[in-house]
Amino acid sequence: MAFEGLSEKLQSAFKDLKGQGTISEKDFDNAMRAVKMALLEADVNFKVVKEFVATIKEKAIGQGVMSSLSPDQMVVKIVKDELIDMMGGSGSKLTYSPSGFTVLMLVGLQGTGKTTTAGKLANYLKQCGKKPMLAACDVYRPAAIDQLKVVGKAVNAPVFTIEGSKDPEKIASEAVKDAQRKGCNVLIVDTAGRLQIDEQLMDELKVLKKSIKPHEILLVVDALTGQDAVNIASGFNDALGVDGIIMTKMDGDSRGGAALSVKAVTGKPIKFMGTGEKYDALEPFHPDRIASRILGMGDMLSFIEQAENAYDEEEARKLEAKIRKNKFDLDDFLGQMKQINKFGGLGKIIDMIPGISAADKKNVDLEEGKKELKRMECIITSMTKQERQDPTILNASRRKRIAAGSGTTVQNVNQLIKKYEDMKKMTKMLSNPKKARDMMRNLGL
Repeated sequence: MAFEGLSEKLQSAFKDLKGQGTISEKDFDNAMRAVKMALLEADVNFKVVKEFVATIKEKAIGQGVMSSLSPDQMVVKIVKDELIDMMGGSGSKLTYSPSGFTVLMLVGLQGTGKTTTAGKLANYLKQCGKKPMLAACDVYRPAAIDQLKVVGKAVNAPVFTIEGSKDPEKIASEAVKDAQRKGCNVLIVDTAGRLQIDEQLMDELKVLKKSIKPHEILLVVDALTGQDAVNIASGFNDALGVDGIIMTKMDGDSRGGAALSVKAVTGKPIKFMGTGEKYDALEPFHPDRIASRILGMGDMLSFIEQAENAYDEEEARKLEAKIRKNKFDLDDFLGQMKQINKFGGLGKIIDMIPGISAADKKNVDLEEGKKELKRMECIITSMTKQERQDPTILNASRRKRIAAGSGTTVQNVNQLIKKYEDMKKMTKMLSNPKKARDMMRNLGL
């Protein structure tokens, strides 16, 4: 999970400060030393870390933290505020052309996931009510155009190509005309990459930039490359000028140093982060929410937003009606468990829930969670229709028969029924994310 290592170390750094009426200068310095080491081990830029720790110490002294009533909370608040500032403050949104037609140009080195990200971005824009088209301008990498066609089909977005053409400028220019002719309002231009930054690559991208005049140039970088990603971002920005960054493979980077450093070093904000292989695994980058996740405060706003996207509104209405009539059955339960899997799985959910420490998150066996879902499906499909609709009739002999039929144990069946009863109590809120959002606001979360 993203920032897992950093989150655990930062939470550990503040552990000794909790519950103290006042903090001695020695305790504070020890905590700051631990914070500094945590950031450096997370591969955050050294200069950025140095300035970060110095600012925290200056603010802590200036705000009288040492003698305050809850010094540990004040230190954590200052650290959170500085983390947010380090990552760019408020989230940076895409800008669209006032004319109604927007061109987004994706650039980056080979292997960063640029073509897949183009599809994820198209999928995201469709959820925002836009009508995107993809333009295949990588004419050098073998099968790059075919890959984009597959991506476009997967997200149901048209792909513009000129078969046999080796002129990316011509392809992009014609794509602009074709997109406008077909009523698309966003064109995503997938460009060629290289294994490293070179003059030829930059010259081609500059020509393309001058020709199609993109409203935003988005640099796609791989979070797993750590500070190399920051250096690459600096190189592209110096040579081409970029408007924002899409950080891919964030789900595989437990350190997070690139995400924490890139804005401070380049001055360019991260606009999106890739959090998985599926086409819906692209999230807007919100520094305040990321800071909350790192410090173990959760991220309920993102949880609710993604629940809204994952749930089918018509199905949610039907489910809510069934709950009101106390008709929530085991078929519904299985459907809800599959929704959780669609939402991103247990790992993504616990990352957003407040109060779960980084150490506790490490103890969650995600693979076992996937096996458990399959086991529950086997048990439920081994029941009769009447049993699924009315679990109260599941006496001992029925449970024994179901266990034998599903290749599980009676204990597994009993555990499933217990989970079903627990979900029945809480699923009313989750089946209506809008009501859940209102509740979170009322609670001040």
